[in-house]
Parts: sequence; C-alpha cells; structure tokens
Amino acid sequence: MNLFPFGHATHPQWPMAAGLVIAQLRAQMTLPGHASSPRLCLLYITDYYANDAEAILAHLQQELPMVKDWAGTVGVGVAANNAEYFDEPGMVLMLCDLPAKQYRVFSGAQPLPPSFQAASALVHADPQTPDLAELIAEMASRTQKGYLFGGLTASRKQAVQFAWHDSEPAQKGVFSGGLSGVAWAPEVQILSRVTQGCAPIGKERQITEAEGHVVYQLDGLPALDVLMADLKVSLSEPQTALKAVRSTLVGITSEGQQAVGRTGSLGADVRVRHIVGLDPARKGVAIAEHLAVGQKLAFCQMSLQAAKSDLRRICSEIREELEPETLSLEMANALAASEAEAAPHLARRIAGAVYVSCSGRGGPHFGGPSAELQWIRHALGDVPLVGFFASGEIAHHHLYGYTGVLTVFTTPEEMA
Repeated sequence: MNLFPFGHATHPQWPMAAGLVIAQLRAQMTLPGHASSPRLCLLYITDYYANDAEAILAHLQQELPMVKDWAGTVGVGVAANNAEYFDEPGMVLMLCDLPAKQYRVFSGAQPLPPSFQAASALVHADPQTPDLAELIAEMASRTQKGYLFGGLTASRKQAVQFAWHDSEPAQKGVFSGGLSGVAWAPEVQILSRVTQGCAPIGKERQITEAEGHVVYQLDGLPALDVLMADLKVSLSEPQTALKAVRSTLVGITSEGQQAVGRTGSLGADVRVRHIVGLDPARKGVAIAEHLAVGQKLAFCQMSLQAAKSDLRRICSEIREELEPETLSLEMANALAASEAEAAPHLARRIAGAVYVSCSGRGGPHFGGPSAELQWIRHALGDVPLVGFFASGEIAHHHLYGYTGVLTVFTTPEEMA
C-alpha cells in the first residue's frame, strides 16, 4: 500500500482553496512511494464552505477524474498533518490507495449491499437524526469487528455529508440526515484509539437506582449528595453550586466496565455526557443519557493536562504496536530522533490516518493553534492525516463526547 496523497488549504473563496489542495495532491502523486492513481477520496470542509458543498464536490470530481468514490462531511474545523483550520474557511482531502473490492461507500440513499462483508467502517452522521445511538450500534453490528470510527457533522450552516459511489453515477453526492461513510473489507488493516479530554473529580460509583435519564442513587447514596460532595459545594449556596455543576460532566460506562482506570484517568470506554438537570426533592441528577442500574459513573471536568496525557498515550500505543520488534541501528536512531521528519512513515507502516476530535477541543483548548495536531505528528511522524472537529465522536459502537478518535491505515509488516 502506497502513502495516501493529501492536501489542505484555507481561503475566503473555496475555488482558491480547492486549487491549492489539488496542486498539493498532484505533486504528491508524482513522488516515489505515494499513490499515483488512488480511487477513494475523504473530503472534509469547514462550515464556511457548507452552502457550496455541491459545487465543491462537482469541481473536485472534474479536477480529479481518477477518483471514483467520495466520502466526508462538514465540521466547525478541519484537521491535517500538523495543522488545523478552526472557525475559518478550510478544506482537507486525502486520496486512499485501495482496490475497489476492499471498500464500499454507503449512505441512506445507497445502503451497504448484503454481499459486501465489512470488517469495520468510517461513519459520518447528522446529529439531528432520530435514534442516532441505536443506528450507530446497528451499523456496528453489521461489521465483523463491531468497530466504527468517525463523528457527527458540526455546522452552523448546512449540515451536509458527502457520499458518492461510482457504480451509481445518477445519485446525489451531497445530502443531509442519517448516516454515511465507508465500509472496509477485512483486507484493510486499521488501528484505532480513543483519547479522553476530561478528568474525574471523584471516584467511580455504581448506579444503584435510576429511572430514564435520572440517577437517584450511587453506591446506595443519594446521587445529588454525592455530586455536591465531589464538587465540595452545597445547595445552601445555590449560585456557587450551580456554577460548579455547569462545568461538570458525567463519565458513564456499560455494566461490567470501569469508569476510572488504575492511573486515575477515565477509561477508553467511558462516554462523557452533560448534566441536564437536578431533582432536589428526590436527590436525583438528570444526565443526557438513558441510564441503567449496574452502570459505572464518575463525575468529571474538562482537563487540559488529562487531554494532553491521554493523547500521548494513544499515540504511543499505536507507535509501539507498529514498530518492529527488532530495528536496525540506523532505523532505531531515526525513530528516537526529536524531529518528526526523522521518523519515516514507512518505518511505522502508516499509509494514512484520520483524526476526529470534539469541537470543544482543538488548538485553543490545547494552548495554541494546531497544538493537538502537532503532538500527533511529533508522536507518529510526518504521516498523511486528515480529519474534522465534530459535534460528537463515534468509536466502537458508541457515541462519545469531548474525545478524539485517531485511526491509522497500516500496511503489512512484510511490505514496509
């Protein structure tokens, strides 16, 4: 598998941005080790361009005739290797070098055919879709690994998705609502990790009484009392208490899983949700998630330090899994070098990567422009990478919040 050509640009006028991106792609397709005629494009644009989505897709299809299939969506920001365009015009593309039989673009207008055996899938979804969590779980159940990665469209204009499959040329490639994306055959090797952006402010507890979206007891204690104790506030001072509650989130797991790991951080399976109300009469806490007795729960808050630490963790896990057990001295020195350019992509066997981050993260949250992407580049090397900032992140068969989902496409070790 060759390296995936990718490009990114910003400009107030989308045709200028498209021209800059296309020039980057064409240049890369002539380089050794890069795909020269890839057929699948992942396209992400910021919502500044959302109203022109159909014109953008038509223009790109004309300029890149070798690309037969398209998938993507809109975010309040888009990401590329070492750069992000957040709350500004932006466009990123990556051309995936995969045979047609190894993937299938799908949407509500062109469902995944039963004959295609999907191992995993990249999923984009409209956040206004009814029963979205159930649809995501159902889609995951249709893959062999039960694994999805992706995110929810985030747009202050039109919430659109791109999904165009060459076998149905009469279709409309830009639409709203439902799910779309790319299903991957078992031959497509990926590694994917979820990074949390919050830190627990108290210990994990088990839900011992709940009804619908309201938890009434945690470890047999009134849930509201537990929340007040963790926040070190009291309802006798309502202004102070409500201010603290508004900055507090809830990390929830399924029954049998841990909310807080051994290191004191949130586990990878934790789904972070908002507190949406309090019930002082019954000592309940209302949460934006349907709850069940037996689930684990931990109150948490957004944390820059926790986000930094966990992002480094997932990058290290991916790097360690891909590095050969035995390295030549020359390669070991390259991988140990401080500069990202000194770490060759093929040493890690990464052909390309997709990063979906929460719109509440990004450079401003991490302390500077593109800081989040720079850390990934430092850890993985100068790999082709695109992505977007979403209104919710998809991983495994769950919908997450305040997280980042990093997925890399890998080549077999013998081909590296």
